[in-house]
Amino acid sequence: MSRWTPHVTVATIVEHNNKLLFVEEFDKVTGERVYNQPAGHLEHKESLVAAAKREALEETGCDVEISGYLGLYTYTAPSNGVTYHRHCFVGNLIAQNTNANLDDGIISAQWLSLEEVIDSGMARSPLVIKCAKDYKEKSALPLSVIYEH
Repeated sequence: MSRWTPHVTVATIVEHNNKLLFVEEFDKVTGERVYNQPAGHLEHKESLVAAAKREALEETGCDVEISGYLGLYTYTAPSNGVTYHRHCFVGNLIAQNTNANLDDGIISAQWLSLEEVIDSGMARSPLVIKCAKDYKEKSALPLSVIYEH
């Protein structure tokens, strides 16, 4: 009997000059261009915070300081039936390398308003909009709510 295991991912909301940091990328299942927060899978023996910093850097060229925990978001993608547990963080921009080599499938890093992403209809999943709305509407929790032994 196989054991069901969700995919653990991280995402980071970064705001700068009243815009949010988004990644324009190709959806690996549909091939369509979509918007996502800098996000990706947790790697073996990696902390959630380290994963959030790494993904932001790899996907956007932005060095960020993770400052808070927005929450845990669960989603089962209809395209592949995979359940994702997304840990969403809030980060502060330290520096951006606009000439960085970004991960495969990434088109660009873009600073957009939430409304621009909603109006585009290009959110990769409902979690992209939900996380951004939560960021605008509620306070992030302190990182101390996460304990990793």
